[in-house]
Amino acid sequence: MPGSQKLARLRQALAAGLGERISSLGEAAGELTLVVGAGDWTAVATALRDRPELRFEQLTDLCGVDYSAHGNGAWTGRRFAAVAHLLSITHNWRLRLRAFAEDDDYPVLDTLTGVWPNANWFEREAFDLFGIMFAGHADLRRILTDYGFIGHPFRKDFPLSGNVEMRYDPEQKRVVYQPVTIEPREIVPRVIREEQFGDLGGRG
Repeated sequence: MPGSQKLARLRQALAAGLGERISSLGEAAGELTLVVGAGDWTAVATALRDRPELRFEQLTDLCGVDYSAHGNGAWTGRRFAAVAHLLSITHNWRLRLRAFAEDDDYPVLDTLTGVWPNANWFEREAFDLFGIMFAGHADLRRILTDYGFIGHPFRKDFPLSGNVEMRYDPEQKRVVYQPVTIEPREIVPRVIREEQFGDLGGRG
């Protein structure tokens, strides 16, 4: 079946199965993106998995997104979202499922581990890097940074040099944390080209 027909079938199945729970349904890069409210996140995920006309049996990825600088700062919506990438083995189609956390200062969504157990580590990563909390997660803790790490590195306002640094203190005979001792700066690569660079005139 051609891709356009398959997407049309999926769009119809989503509209019939989810109805008013759909906040928006768009298409990008040959796949549909379904946006739902934070309160419908787990209910919609369960329906996507269980309804026979949808049958998204597999969660292939889940990631956090910080939209604060989206569109060169023109973004006016909620700041943080979680995006789940789903695969239906039965129907051989894919879907992006997205929900925005309602509070920018303390972003929270319900966990999807009860729907797809492999969401466990994905949600821990989104928590670690973006600070998105997942209510109901049995073991929500950092997975990539150190347990004593301060902040969330993928937030658009996180300083490039971090907030603290760690070193071994020979007097205390242990690793200690201290304020960053280097000046924060942004490194912008300079490209210097000689005159006539790329000019092929007179050659050959």
